[in-house]
Amino acid sequence: MTEIFKSRTIRTNQFIAPLRFMAFRRIWVASLLSNLGILMQGVGAAWAMTQMASSDDQVALVQTATTLPIMLIAIPAGALADMHDRRIVALVSLGITLAGGTALTTLAWLSMVTPNILLALCFVVGSGMALMAPAWQSSVSELVPSEALPAAVGLNWISYNIARTVGPAIAGIIVAMSGAVAAFALSALLYLPLVAALLLWKRDVAKPRLPAENLNRAIVSGVRYIINSPSIKIVLTRCMFTGVVGGAVVALLPLVARDLLRGDAQTYGIILSAFGVGAVIGTVNMTNVRNRMSSEAAIRACGLLMGGTFAVVGLSGHAVLTAAALLVAGAAWMLSWLLFSIDVQLLAPKWVAGRSLAAYHAISSGGIAVGSWGWGYLTDVAGAGTALLVSAALMFLSPLLGFWLPMLHVAEPCEEAEMLADPEVRLTLTSRSGPLVVEIEYRVAQENTLAFYGLMQKVRQSRQRNGACGWSISCDIADPELWTERYHCPTWLDYLRQRNRSTRSERELDRQAVSFHIGPEPVRVRRKLDRSFGSIRQEGGGRRRGA
Repeated sequence: MTEIFKSRTIRTNQFIAPLRFMAFRRIWVASLLSNLGILMQGVGAAWAMTQMASSDDQVALVQTATTLPIMLIAIPAGALADMHDRRIVALVSLGITLAGGTALTTLAWLSMVTPNILLALCFVVGSGMALMAPAWQSSVSELVPSEALPAAVGLNWISYNIARTVGPAIAGIIVAMSGAVAAFALSALLYLPLVAALLLWKRDVAKPRLPAENLNRAIVSGVRYIINSPSIKIVLTRCMFTGVVGGAVVALLPLVARDLLRGDAQTYGIILSAFGVGAVIGTVNMTNVRNRMSSEAAIRACGLLMGGTFAVVGLSGHAVLTAAALLVAGAAWMLSWLLFSIDVQLLAPKWVAGRSLAAYHAISSGGIAVGSWGWGYLTDVAGAGTALLVSAALMFLSPLLGFWLPMLHVAEPCEEAEMLADPEVRLTLTSRSGPLVVEIEYRVAQENTLAFYGLMQKVRQSRQRNGACGWSISCDIADPELWTERYHCPTWLDYLRQRNRSTRSERELDRQAVSFHIGPEPVRVRRKLDRSFGSIRQEGGGRRRGA
């Protein structure tokens, strides 16, 4: 018993370790209050819509209006977080959310809210949160050491789920006693502590040696990185499925309370709180699950649990049984998203962390938004119970995805390699000079060509996700031992960025490629300025057109 107690104490200490850091602790507490506010506003908006709407799909659209902005603007938001001071980006985002919440409170107080206005202002609030999420979540690695990052990610999620546990119940009571206006007003006030916490954060980040990309290029760089990262693509695909299929229970809870349980706002608040309590339980046990199970095994188990509990919710007409099922569903739901989020944050290097997290939010929230609309439509046709049973059947099938798209188990964060010195050049170059063509010549023994070629396919993905274009590998037909790797970058500055974005594991790939090289001479690297179009400079300062 003593050893079990010690083991649990160690796991608890590991989980709360990030709270020892003041800046993280201050922002975490303020985030808890802001999450409480946005959950209260969501409950008020959902219940207000049930009083105004003439169809069930409009109720489900409240969830869509709040989460759709994450799908639409998450990638630009992630690019902004990687390009600019993340603290400033978060403050601007909070300003948008606060403006939307204040407008909703004012119009509701004046009795001027219609279903369309309600959806529009939920969209504004959701837009602010969509802008903020990548900036805040990619900043976590600046607030805690790398070994505490998984625990910090878990604490961020538990902040949301503590709010999910308490917020809906409080909001249900407030709506029942004072109406939706009071819930809207209190939710707007709860954003203010986070504004203060961000203002107090003195972000200390070294000035980058290279200038930031513009927004368009930053978005392209982020998309290119994800496309050439198979492990991240697998996580995002599994996210999409979970969001579309599993989002049914989140979108239809107001209708479960109203139609299946014949309840009121308080009933809705109670069952939503049960879901939130389960999510907290799942979050607290996240470290234990990751230690005992691989990511793939854990995701499969969560899918089966969600399938079973969704079926119970769809068939049950008793509040106690529904709340018990939602307790388990909330734990499985939150564990799934925690595992996805942690894997993305551990797989992505810092230079693209905001954009990778933005893609995660876009895919997950986009899946929930699209799924919410679809489940609302199905509910209009067949009822909430039938919709939940269809969702349950699909969740039971979700483990089959693991045979096609298995998730990797990532234990440690991605480590960036040291910065490289700029290569020596004898030609006058500016940051916009280009395209810059790179050719790397290897001499490989013919008996090693198959292994070398297989390794170079991994090198290809590494080069391309960091910014290389037009990658190719070729063998000299007159000298079969001579292999040439070739790629280009749009400008000299893009090339400098590309060569300094490598992680330690990617640098190790380069060393493995070089280890295949034979002969007395080292691997030869040629860097050429492509002059197919444009101009070349003469020594006297004049200029003539290139051929």
